[in-house]
Amino acid sequence: MTLAVRVPEELSARVPAEQRGPGLDRGAVRLLVSRGTAVSHHSFGELPRLLRAGDLLVVNTSPTLAAAVDGRIGHTRVVVHFSTRGDDGRWAVELREPDGKGTTRARARGPAGTEVRLPGGLRLVLEGAVSGRLWWARVCGGEVLGLLREHGRPIRYSYTERDQPLSVYQTVFALPSPDGSGSAEMPSAARPFTARLVAELVSRGVQFAPVTLHTGVASAEAHEPPYPERFSVPEASARLINTVRAGDGRVVAVGTTAVRAVESAAGADGVVRAREGWTDLVVTPERGVRVVDGLLTGLHEPEASHLLMLEAVAGRAAIDRGYEEALRRRYLWHEFGDVHLLLPDEHPHAQHCGRNCW
Repeated sequence: MTLAVRVPEELSARVPAEQRGPGLDRGAVRLLVSRGTAVSHHSFGELPRLLRAGDLLVVNTSPTLAAAVDGRIGHTRVVVHFSTRGDDGRWAVELREPDGKGTTRARARGPAGTEVRLPGGLRLVLEGAVSGRLWWARVCGGEVLGLLREHGRPIRYSYTERDQPLSVYQTVFALPSPDGSGSAEMPSAARPFTARLVAELVSRGVQFAPVTLHTGVASAEAHEPPYPERFSVPEASARLINTVRAGDGRVVAVGTTAVRAVESAAGADGVVRAREGWTDLVVTPERGVRVVDGLLTGLHEPEASHLLMLEAVAGRAAIDRGYEEALRRRYLWHEFGDVHLLLPDEHPHAQHCGRNCW
């Protein structure tokens, strides 16, 4: 799916919401709500009144890593984006080059055998292509997670105004991973949540199901299908999702990463089972969704592959209409921007099909 729109540069959210004025917090963003092709406009703080007692929010607990590290190839400066750690100890990485404005731009790939000097005397050697712009690489002379803790910074792109501390890129749901792993880029749909809003949602009978998916890099210059990522759906969350689906509640995923995780744990019968490992699932309209009734997500670039997932959840007409309204009302894009809540059409037949026609 490709939207026939162009997002004006001035609609990029350049700083986090809480830095746009005094007295603001993370939740000071707008919320576009789509129910089928019906669209309404809200503040994010209205979310508790838009959900119902018995609804379930599926949230990604993956923490964000300081995944960008400076390096050199010979005398040439590069920036390494560490994306995903493989089971064999290698990392999927993207090499980029400084753009002279404090951020980076895409760089030609490879070739295999290229050696990058990293801080602390570490060396990174490219071994083979993963897909698109990503390479498998091995780091010699030290441990990557320690390198990131000491010398890394959060990945950011040219539409943002300045570097931010890592805390800005952590969501309220982020939990430390037992092995120290995490996401190369923030699971940003959850960024507007605050502890106070979570408490209000719970007080109104909305439940939460934690899952984990460690997301890799998603460079703005390249719109490619997601590659395999590590995920986990714990037993307690699987049971809770199945219970809500058996009743009158709605399962609403917070972010495309949560959709990918929970749909990867769902069988053809629609039952979610505890699972962990790697998922290569790409949710498309042809595949459909088996579990998710709704989705809270950011606004995606017109050619982003994530739009196929949105179409699978809500249908093409709803996405076209929602994005038309987002542009008309000048919503803000990207990880510090506004958010879009896709809910089932309240028409009973439409809701039934949204859950069962796949």
